[in-house]
Amino acid sequence: MKARVHVSLKTGVLDPQGKAIGLTLANLGFTGLGEVRQGKLIELELTEDDAEAARKSVEEMCEKLLANTVIENYAIEFEDD
Repeated sequence: MKARVHVSLKTGVLDPQGKAIGLTLANLGFTGLGEVRQGKLIELELTEDDAEAARKSVEEMCEKLLANTVIENYAIEFEDD
């Protein structure tokens, strides 16, 4: 089983990397952009077969390490092998 964790800054938290990306895209001639936010994607290959146990485990990983829950949100999606 594979899990993908999408981590992004919470609304209202400044995103200097997203701002830099947005400015660079504008300087490259791309138009029609609003706010640009940058995040991260973490892919995990799990040996767990039980979907509920896998979700609980990945949520614990997010809470303890993968996301700073004070300033970041996370979303988990699963894919069967």
